[in-house]
Formats: sequence, C-alpha cells, structure tokens
Amino acid sequence: MLRQALRPVCARATPVLAPAARIWGPSGSVALRKGEQARKYSSETESRSRNIRKGQADSISAVIHHDHREIERYYEKIINSRDHAVQRKYQNAFVWELTRHSIAEEIVVYPSIETGLNRGHEMAEKDRAEHQLTKEQLYKLQNLHPGDAAFLPTLEHLMKDLKMHIKEEEEHDLVKLEEAILPMRSQHLAQQFEMTKSFTPTRSHPSAPNKPPFETAVGLMTAPLDKIRDLFRDWPDEAGAKPPAGGAGR
Repeated sequence: MLRQALRPVCARATPVLAPAARIWGPSGSVALRKGEQARKYSSETESRSRNIRKGQADSISAVIHHDHREIERYYEKIINSRDHAVQRKYQNAFVWELTRHSIAEEIVVYPSIETGLNRGHEMAEKDRAEHQLTKEQLYKLQNLHPGDAAFLPTLEHLMKDLKMHIKEEEEHDLVKLEEAILPMRSQHLAQQFEMTKSFTPTRSHPSAPNKPPFETAVGLMTAPLDKIRDLFRDWPDEAGAKPPAGGAGR
C-alpha cells in the first residue's frame, strides 16, 4: 500500500529534477558563480567610484589608481568603437579626465614627493617632464576629430607613453610615498587631490606652468573658459565621465 502510494509521487518528481540537474550541473554552477562575482565586482567598483567622487577615498594611491583605470577605460572605448560620435564623446571624457588628473598631481602629489622622499626632487622633476610630453600630445589630440587620419595614431602614441608613466608611478613613486607618510596624511592628500580637480582647467594647455603657485594661479584663470566650452561638447551618458554641468552627448 505504501509503495503504491509513493510510486506516483516519485513518478511526478522525476521529470522536474532531471532538467534541473542538466541546467545546474558543474558547468552551470561555475557560470553562475562567475556571474555573481562579476556583479559583485561591478558593484564594489561603482561604490568605490562614488566614494572617490564624494571625496571619501582611503588614500592618495586609491584616487590616483582610480583615475588611471578611468583614463584607460575611456581609451578602450575610443579604440573599440568605429562610431565617430561615440569616439568623440569619449575623446572629450579622456581629455577632461587626463588634464585634471595631471594638474592635480603636479599641485598636490609631486610637492609631497619632493619634500618627503629621498631623491624626491629628482623623482618629481622626472614625472613633470613626462607630464609635459603628455600635455603636448593631448593638445594635439583634443584638436583632432575622430574622422581625421591622425586621430588614432596620435591617441595610441600618447597612450603608449602614458602607460609607461602610469606603471612607474603605481609600482614605484606611490609605493614610496605611502611608505613615507601616515595613513591620515595619505587620506588628506586624497581629499586635496579631488578638491583640486574641481578647479583645474579641463583642456590641455602645454605652455602653462607645471608647478605651484604659478600653475594654480594660471589654472584659476584658464579653467572658467574651458568649463564654459565644456557646456557645448558631447559627453558619454554615464556618471563620472563628464563635468557636473555636462549633458549627455547629442
């Protein structure tokens, strides 16, 4: 009697369980875990980005690493697209981010390297010289259109040199700086860095001074005009890739 009662239940359960085993086998479980990890990483990255935009970064290294990844991402968006309108939006984002980042480093970070590290003056001067080359290349890039024959070669040449600078900065300069200062000092530098980015020019001006206080003074005079012109530029429709007053690309 008991076996007869159970037999229909087992018969009904078998068709439900078999497809589930096929769907959620070992490969399916791996795919699910990878998807969950990707969503978690994306969420954590966006959370860090929001904190940095709010001036809540833990260290100067964190904000600089974040900027480097954003610059690299805009570069990838440009070279992986064949749509000139999309390339134009990310060209503007690339110039905007790299210009502000470079100036903020020169005003906030390099003076700290000069005064806080052995051979710090030599390190800072080397970084400034590399920045000058980047500014000159960026000036050429910002005046080109994605349809121009020189556009991608100019961008790729700029990025080749910039990647070397980024690697040395992340693996050597910032490591040495973090070792030489207290965590609270590093966090304070991060806040100063983000604040400085809010008043710097947003386009490359290679002839401008590259040391404070003159760089700061010239920046304050140049930035308003850059920011007015930013109102009429096309921007990616995503948070953090455009000025606060910049609208979505037309």
